Amino acid sequence: MRRALILLLLALLSPVAALAKPMVVKVVVLTTFESGSSAGSGSGQGSGEFVFWADRLPLTHKLKVPGIEGRVLYSDDGVLGVVTGMRARPRESVTALILDPELDLSHAYWIVAGIAGIDPRVGSIGSAAWARWVVDADAIFEMDDRDIPKDWPYGLWSLGADRPGVKGSAPGSSDMVWRLNPGLVDWAFRLTRDIPLTDSAALQAARAGFPSEPAALKPPSVFLGDEVSTTRFWHGERRTQWARDWMKLWTGGDGAFAMTACEDQGILDVLGLFGREGRVDPNRVLVLRTASNYSREGDGAEQGVKFAHGGAGAAFEAAYRVGSPVVKALVAGWDRYATSIPGGTAP
Repeated sequence: MRRALILLLLALLSPVAALAKPMVVKVVVLTTFESGSSAGSGSGQGSGEFVFWADRLPLTHKLKVPGIEGRVLYSDDGVLGVVTGMRARPRESVTALILDPELDLSHAYWIVAGIAGIDPRVGSIGSAAWARWVVDADAIFEMDDRDIPKDWPYGLWSLGADRPGVKGSAPGSSDMVWRLNPGLVDWAFRLTRDIPLTDSAALQAARAGFPSEPAALKPPSVFLGDEVSTTRFWHGERRTQWARDWMKLWTGGDGAFAMTACEDQGILDVLGLFGREGRVDPNRVLVLRTASNYSREGDGAEQGVKFAHGGAGAAFEAAYRVGSPVVKALVAGWDRYATSIPGGTAP
């Protein structure tokens, strides 16, 4: 009788135990914003970064994660899509994801898929860049450019330094520079480099404003391009030169500035912190930024606060068109990729 009761209790409790088991997440897709309904207008123009992922992948199930204001959706095959919020907000959202007891993210791949500004020296709007390097440019000293010494190029410089052009440090506030897993980045790039991207008369007209930049005159393409990340928006020729210099300073000359962004330094900092605790694997992170605008005005144009070059719809489309084959490949090869990272792990 006692044995029968024990077996009955185990049978009754087993469904509870099964329900309590965390969901294994294979891929997390992080987007930062959406506008209006994700029912989808078809064009993506003005709809934000999340709509194509929700509608096309598709992501069909809702999940409420405490601490995340935006929507969280998931698919039957283990893909989690998140609207993290913009600028500094993704720090809280990614932390909330990692700490959610309903999710097992220990072997998950992370793909940041968002729009950005592009340096016209390296490419045109509508293009997509897989980052090798991401550099934080928030933890800095700043002085109004009108007040800087005459021999300074700009009023932005490293903590722990006394002038621009000197690499400092930011202990306790940021890891500052992240080199993403080279093997994984190269694998993603090889998989997607020949994907055709949207072009249009509007994009061609925007490109025509940069006759001094051969790369800006070319149609949109997929390439390897690195990112300077700040929670603030910036724009203009002088700030673009600063970003080029900042990238070279913090990567020892290896990185080449291509894209601006507002969120990725925070995302990578959180993943690094929890990676050191073994909760996530920072070697499984990819950053894909697609260009909605240029980082400066066109040649000879008056510098100002316009910085709207008409590439948002093309950038939304490019993020899904380039990012989704990587997501699908990781899911299709999960038997292998759960334990072995494509392209190998970082040294």
